[in-house]
Amino acid sequence: MKITGTSSYIKVDDFEGKSMVIEGELIVNGFVAYKSSMTHWEGPNRHLIVSDEDRDRLIKAIVEESKNKGFSIEFE
Repeated sequence: MKITGTSSYIKVDDFEGKSMVIEGELIVNGFVAYKSSMTHWEGPNRHLIVSDEDRDRLIKAIVEESKNKGFSIEFE
């Protein structure tokens, strides 16, 4: 999993070759991501709507990955 971003979004490339831009806000030592912005995949998968299962799986993976990097990503 690759996570990149700016002060207003993160871009996540998952292990299945899909990517997603998730809106949010940069905070001290971390980022608050908005679950409500997790509606569609990017690029060639844009037509696919993100299921609740995909969203939950991705959130769990992002939180776990960010723990290992010393940069907290929280969801609201």
